[in-house]
Amino acid sequence: MGPQHIPLPTRANAPAVIWVVGLTCLPEILLTLFESSLFGGGELRRQMLLHGAFWNGLLSGWQPIYPFQRETMFLTYAFLHGGLLHLIGNMIAVLALGGIAVARVGQKGFLLLYALSAIGGGAGFALLSGSEAPMVGASGAVFGLIGAWKFWEWQLRQHLRSSMRPLWRSLLGLVLLNLILWLALSGLVAWEAHLGGFVAGVLFAAIVTPTLRYRV
Repeated sequence: MGPQHIPLPTRANAPAVIWVVGLTCLPEILLTLFESSLFGGGELRRQMLLHGAFWNGLLSGWQPIYPFQRETMFLTYAFLHGGLLHLIGNMIAVLALGGIAVARVGQKGFLLLYALSAIGGGAGFALLSGSEAPMVGASGAVFGLIGAWKFWEWQLRQHLRSSMRPLWRSLLGLVLLNLILWLALSGLVAWEAHLGGFVAGVLFAAIVTPTLRYRV
């Protein structure tokens, strides 16, 4: 049967991961500081949402504010968040999972995985959601990291002839977590972006790392 828990190699505090976390934290930290001051942080947040959030309407006839907004929003939305708690939750996940990706595909590979997962999250939201509200957050990229991680776990379990049941249970847990959050937050969880990012992460791992060979 093999072990229930199979840890994957990781590389803690990789510079690429730290840079992504730092750059993602910067907008929300600045917005929080401005909102606690007399500088009109509310208007600044509104402007950042207008310019950087993912807007489904831009794909169905809305006029962009600046050239290529329709294209760039597939990445820029991942650097904006709905508040500090939203940001912290996502960045903890990036710090935890980023090292696994770096250990497997190197720092450039991690950056590519992160970017493609964010794009996949945007694509999932565009295809599956009819919402005209702005979508923000690094959750699509986070779920891409999760998708790659779970693919690599599947590879390793297959190689070791270990039971796949813990893997399937963890995937079921992800589905239930999304359902619980969706219900608890009255539908304000972009599960479509989570799914799109997850699929992008799995596809990336399957294409780039079809074997168990590690490269740093």
